[in-house]
Amino acid sequence: MEFKALLLDEKAVNRTLTRISHEIIEKNKGVEDIVLIGIKRRGVPLAKRIAELIENFEGQKVVVGSVDITLYRDDLTEVDEQPILNNEILSLDVKDKKVILIDDVLYTGRTVRAALEAIIDKGRPATIQLAVLVDRGHRELPIRADYVGKNVPTSRKEMVSVKVNEIDEEDSVELYEVE
Repeated sequence: MEFKALLLDEKAVNRTLTRISHEIIEKNKGVEDIVLIGIKRRGVPLAKRIAELIENFEGQKVVVGSVDITLYRDDLTEVDEQPILNNEILSLDVKDKKVILIDDVLYTGRTVRAALEAIIDKGRPATIQLAVLVDRGHRELPIRADYVGKNVPTSRKEMVSVKVNEIDEEDSVELYEVE
């Protein structure tokens, strides 16, 4: 892999999450019945940060959960012959809630499709919205984000790497050329 560009540094990531938080509040006319659900792995810390920002702006806590899409992937046999079973899909009630699904990168849409299935298996939300830090295009399914931090047109030979402080000890979004 060859480094091509720094798309977002730490300050830009923070500004982007702040903007997304404001957009969520505005679109939903407040935070009543909102549940944030991060897609494991990097969507979870992003969801927690957005929840903190919303609480700072609105003075109201927002429930945060996580979803593990392992069992809902449509490429399980390509990933592993014996997929690891994870019993914790969602640890909260989504029935009649406004669910905001949060992920780091939106690419083909398959991860989001799997997360939607996992959420709907737990109950019927009033709505499901999608927030992503980066939308890089190349959708294979008719899925689009309601909240986008940065649109980055990419080729299929490129990779977007998101690093979050909670996992990687730094915040950044980088673009790489894959050989």
